[in-house]
Amino acid sequence: MRLYDYSASCNCYKVRLLLAHLGRPYERVPVDIFAGETLTDEYGRMNPSRTTPVLETEDGHYLPESNAILVYLARDTPYLPDDTFELAEVVRWLVYEQTDVIPTMGGLRFRLLVGRLTPSDPDAVRRKEGALEVLRLLDDSLATRDFFVGGRYTIADVAIYGYSHLAHEAGIDMQPYPNLRAWFDRVEQQPGYMEDVEPYGANAAPGAGRSLYD
Repeated sequence: MRLYDYSASCNCYKVRLLLAHLGRPYERVPVDIFAGETLTDEYGRMNPSRTTPVLETEDGHYLPESNAILVYLARDTPYLPDDTFELAEVVRWLVYEQTDVIPTMGGLRFRLLVGRLTPSDPDAVRRKEGALEVLRLLDDSLATRDFFVGGRYTIADVAIYGYSHLAHEAGIDMQPYPNLRAWFDRVEQQPGYMEDVEPYGANAAPGAGRSLYD
C-alpha cells in the first residue's frame, strides 16, 4: 500500500493520522504539489483531479480524496460505526469538513502562511468570518459529547481535527472555544496519535512554483 502525499497538506495528514492509529504499514511517496509533480501525465492517470492524497491499494487501485480514503481504511475497524444512523452521522461530518471547515480556516491558513493573502484582504476577512461560524458550530456540537459521533473516536474526528487543530495559524484566537480545545486534548490522547504536518515550502509562495493553484 502506498500513499502519495504532500507533507504540508492537512488533507494528507488526516490519512497519515488514521494509518498511525491503525498501525498499518505503508510506503509514503512524497509529492511536491508546487513543483508541478501533480501535473504530469503519470500522476494524471492516478488521479485526473491532480490533487493529493492518493492511496494506491494493495490490489493496485488508486483512490483519491482524503475522506474517501479514510472510509476505505476505517472499514471493519472501530473508527467507522456499523450502526446505520451513526454511519450517516460520520458521513455528515465528512461532508461538512470538506464544504465548510477546509474553505474557511484551511484555505485562510494556507493563503496567509504562503503570502497569497494578507489579513486585511477582503477574501481573508470573508474566510475568517466563515471560520468563526464553523468553530462556533463545532464547539457547540461538543458541549454535551466527547466526540462527534456515538460517544467515541471515529474518522469524523480524524477529518475535522486535520485543519481545525491548526486554526490558530490562520490568526484565529481559540480561547472562545473551550469544548473544541478539550476535544483536541482527547484526540491527542488516542493510541497511535502523531502530528507531522510540515511547513509549506518556499515554492508555495505566489509565482514561485507550478501547481493547480498558480
